[in-house]
Amino acid sequence: MNPLILYPVFILGIVAAGAAVTLFLVAKKFKVDEDPRIDEVLDLLPGANCGGCGYPGCRGFSEALVDAADNGDLAGFMCPPGGSDTMSEVGRYLGLDVDEAEPTAAVVRCGGSRQKAPQQLHYDGPAKCAISHALFRGANGCPLGCVGLGDCVDVCDFDAIHINRETGLPEVETEKCVSCGACVEVCPREIIEIRPRGRKDRRVWVCCVNKEKGAVVRKNCKAACIGCGKCEKVCPEKAGAIRVENFLAYIDPEKCIACGLCIPECPTGAILATFQPPKKKSRAAPGKTAAEKVAGKKVETAKEEVKQ
Repeated sequence: MNPLILYPVFILGIVAAGAAVTLFLVAKKFKVDEDPRIDEVLDLLPGANCGGCGYPGCRGFSEALVDAADNGDLAGFMCPPGGSDTMSEVGRYLGLDVDEAEPTAAVVRCGGSRQKAPQQLHYDGPAKCAISHALFRGANGCPLGCVGLGDCVDVCDFDAIHINRETGLPEVETEKCVSCGACVEVCPREIIEIRPRGRKDRRVWVCCVNKEKGAVVRKNCKAACIGCGKCEKVCPEKAGAIRVENFLAYIDPEKCIACGLCIPECPTGAILATFQPPKKKSRAAPGKTAAEKVAGKKVETAKEEVKQ
């Protein structure tokens, strides 16, 4: 064989062998042994990789759980898709108690439907909420109302949110929602909120986020909160769940007892609930005076005498 070919091949072979040996020794020297519990915990998780736990996927969450278990505390950890059942299994495997978390679900805080907030402008551009939000106030004139182009629908991996064709607003299917928060992050108008489902699935919320004055906001949307404060006044004193700030009412889900007294008081219907609210009590007619009662009896007596 020609030496001009043989020598370069021989030299390259020696270099390759030396590099392989070097890489092997480096790998052995800096080898990191992974805790086998990480894979075991990963198998217990649903594998949704939604990021609702606050970590980059289920594996990242599994690593965080194992690290927390080494410190002896799993407080504050929650897998939204798996819920309390999954976390209980993880806790049993790691030998620690896990606090049972209250179930939650996404809520859309906008009532500006096509009927309540008619279209004033026509948007002719990319069908993305983020782009539409950056370009103009919105088709109905509300600067904080739902754009309705479905960015929240696109990011939901659980088919839990859809655009209602009649109202033009997104609707959440509570049973499918895992509270991953993807829709919350993508909404440019910040109208989606993760709230506790409440006892027996009873929850109440204000379906508006607009902080403009009542007279201004009512020009664009008939279902907007006008900050009148009527709901705040009827809220039971012990609960104190409703507060009105900057012309907007907000119901604290941690304090709300879901009595529903605020719902019929709202003049615009901006407060929604997952249950049938109580009817608004009508004011009782003023009682008759003693003189009127006596006069009434005399009239009845006279009528009887005439009949006889």
